Amino acid sequence: MRIDIWSDVVCPWCFVGRRRLQAAVARLGIEDEVEIVHRSFELDPGAPSEGRVDLATHLARKYGVPTEQALGMLDRMIAVGADAGIEFRFDIAQRANTFDAHRLVKLAEREGLADAMVERLMQAYFTEGEAVADHATLARLAAEVGLDHAEVSEALASESFGPEVRADERDARELGVTGVPFFLIDGAAGIPGAQDVDTMVRILERVRARAAS
Repeated sequence: MRIDIWSDVVCPWCFVGRRRLQAAVARLGIEDEVEIVHRSFELDPGAPSEGRVDLATHLARKYGVPTEQALGMLDRMIAVGADAGIEFRFDIAQRANTFDAHRLVKLAEREGLADAMVERLMQAYFTEGEAVADHATLARLAAEVGLDHAEVSEALASESFGPEVRADERDARELGVTGVPFFLIDGAAGIPGAQDVDTMVRILERVRARAAS
């Protein structure tokens, strides 16, 4: 079973959806049957690659609401994350451009480390306040999951894997994907958003039954 996942490493619902999918796959005991393919999606392509803007300030500006209301939105997300075993630290997370992070995931995919790279990037962004647009930071995080530091630095300094990121984004547009996470199972069954584990289990079961028949 192939599951294509369109997500962004700075998308909290993508992190929650990732955890819920993992739980659904584990409940069904089909870890060895599932192939995960990570696809690129930029939620905030206009975000700066440099500078630091805290998320509450960004959300308040984006939605035209008071900062207190934006903080309330983040508090609700923290509770959702806790239920999924994630410690969201929105107090230290900073708005960031993720194009280069997506390029890094494409490089990691070539080495069979895409899933580990996505996990590390999300943890770094949401729980450690790392600057995931910074090339030095990305190279360090990549080395932590087993990629060659020098190779990563060289790739990030070039245009490598940019076309692959853009191809993923074109595929998302053609599928009508306007938000993430979005899960596409065996090229046919789509799961929009971070559905609850029970819902994911039912969908995965239907896909498996259809394939078996």
